[in-house]
Amino acid sequence: MALAEAFFSTQLVGFRGQIVLENLPLIGLTFFGARWLSGHLFPRKRGRTSLLNVGSIHKREMRLHLSVLGLVLGLRYLLQNLSTFENYAAETIDILSFPLLVVACVLMFRAGMLVYVSHKASPETEGEFGSDQKRSVLSVLGRVLVVVGVAGPIAAVIGYTVAADFFVYATVLSVGLLGAFLVAQTFVRDVYNWSTGAPDPESMGLVPVLISFGILLSSIPLFALIWGARTSDLTEMWTKFMAGFTIGASRISPIDFLMFVVVFVVGYALTRLLQRGLKTSVLPKTTMDIGGQTAILSGVGYVGIFLAALIAISSAGIDLSSLAIVAGALSVGIGFGLQNIVSNFVSGIILLIERPIAEGDWIEVGGQMGYVRDISVRSTRIETFDRTDLIVPNADLISGTVTNYTRGNLTGRAIIPVGVAYGTDTRLVEKILQEIAIEHPMVALNPEPSILFMGFGADSMDFEIRAILRDVTTIHSVRTALNHEIVKRFAEAGIQIPFAQRDIWLRNPEVLRQMSAQAKPAAKKK
Repeated sequence: MALAEAFFSTQLVGFRGQIVLENLPLIGLTFFGARWLSGHLFPRKRGRTSLLNVGSIHKREMRLHLSVLGLVLGLRYLLQNLSTFENYAAETIDILSFPLLVVACVLMFRAGMLVYVSHKASPETEGEFGSDQKRSVLSVLGRVLVVVGVAGPIAAVIGYTVAADFFVYATVLSVGLLGAFLVAQTFVRDVYNWSTGAPDPESMGLVPVLISFGILLSSIPLFALIWGARTSDLTEMWTKFMAGFTIGASRISPIDFLMFVVVFVVGYALTRLLQRGLKTSVLPKTTMDIGGQTAILSGVGYVGIFLAALIAISSAGIDLSSLAIVAGALSVGIGFGLQNIVSNFVSGIILLIERPIAEGDWIEVGGQMGYVRDISVRSTRIETFDRTDLIVPNADLISGTVTNYTRGNLTGRAIIPVGVAYGTDTRLVEKILQEIAIEHPMVALNPEPSILFMGFGADSMDFEIRAILRDVTTIHSVRTALNHEIVKRFAEAGIQIPFAQRDIWLRNPEVLRQMSAQAKPAAKKK
């Protein structure tokens, strides 16, 4: 632009020179724009991967091809303006534009071959591009460029110059627009990863994917203009689109939908900020336990989301009264299909409000025992002693029997059965068991552990140690330690721990003796 203004200020240019100077900024825009785009698609720095499926050794060549294509595109616009000013004949225009067409087709053919060959993931290019789906799309793009690069000059030679000119330059502009979309997608991903601190720079979260999808949708009118759509047609389609559609007595337009999305997103964000503030600043300073804090946070979340949806619907001006009958019919069917989920949801709210169990409690439910790690609205996660997660529906915790060993405090009772052989001094056994229980550091002395003589079993005299533990979560280790000590002290005192014994009484042993005496002579004869 500065160069054109400098030449204009000399007042030495004629009419043709004026047309050239007027198109000079456009030529510079196409050339330097293509050069900038090629630099981002095929970066010069080592270690930076190309956005298109091209190996490192072909990056420089691809940058050159795209830059020259931009220059050819600018020269084509210059030729069109000159031909209009000079009023050239159609044959003259075809002859003058044919060299530019051939150069563009040769460059597209070469670029298409590089993209098509590189998509096979040769050892020198493997790992420089994304998923198999992306490679497949780039493979198709390479084939299209090759076909257009071959068919363009042939169509121009046999007389279809207008068709060849249209398809070749429309393909060039489409490739440039596609490259700009890839650069914009990468920019959105980098900004998102930088703002969120994502560990993987190549990862694509949901938000950048949605933004990229929006950019792709917004580029559809540009593709339509490139391939021959008229501005009036697009304006008419846009007017119909903005008018929206009618559902019953309600009309929903894109503006209403956008208003709904914006208001709901703002309400959702404010709800999350309020939850975060309560969790980090307010609730830790109260005497409320973890279960109560979780209940408040969950309640604030559900109420906030409900209010955000309600305000969003009101702000968008959506009238849902006409959908009440349909919603009522659907609610009946959904109620039958989701009754278990609803039951678990209500049970979860009851658990969060009444808090019969809390995070960190040691409970037993359905024959499974473990620590409560998380209470959600639908289910509760219990970590068993073998470090596996047990997901229990909340309805089972409300309607079933749950044993909470640590609710309120950690004290609990341990019962350890002991059997001794008949003939053992029972008072000595009681004394030894009492001493063993008192000596353990986890056994509380108030109340003192008690030793009970439970009765006479089939094989032993049965005793029980009943002791209150300071921390019931150590019951298994305490039981193990006491059993080891019992074996040791009983061995020192000569007390025998019996095992199961059985006596067999034969009513007619003389018959067995007679049969044995008769069998011995027969065996000797054989």
